[in-house]
Amino acid sequence: MIFKFSIFNFQFSNKKGFTLIELLVAISVIALLLSVGISSYSTVQRKGRDAKRKSDIHDIRNSMEQYYTVCSFSYPTPTGNIFGAITCLSPSIAIMSTVPRDPRGTPYYCPTIASGGNRCSASSYQICTRLESEPTPEFCQVFVGSSSDLVDHIITHSNT
Repeated sequence: MIFKFSIFNFQFSNKKGFTLIELLVAISVIALLLSVGISSYSTVQRKGRDAKRKSDIHDIRNSMEQYYTVCSFSYPTPTGNIFGAITCLSPSIAIMSTVPRDPRGTPYYCPTIASGGNRCSASSYQICTRLESEPTPEFCQVFVGSSSDLVDHIITHSNT
């Protein structure tokens, strides 16, 4: 008598392709990875634009200080509340012929005050922009004539 003994009972079939469940799992994993990647990318873009804004304001501030030194120890005043070209008339020197604009195209500004004027004069200035990735959106660099220090301020409210 011959006995056939098998521990494993495998059945092989000619299965081709994936099941619907396997495809749905793969698609959901890809969708999850894409959503995380897109949100990270938009955050990086906002932070990059904010870094550009801060750099531009720093450049404008340096131009204002050059203007102060070259042009009779006074600061240029903006037209309305927006800075145009920073040019000294006597002596005739273009310090910043084109003032940069925000990466979204809006100009950097000098905030207005409740009485109708702005916070920029021949003895002091304030240059501001709105940030995208900070919890408090208004960022300003301020110089007040009684102080020799330039200060970065993040302002929690805006009067503009």
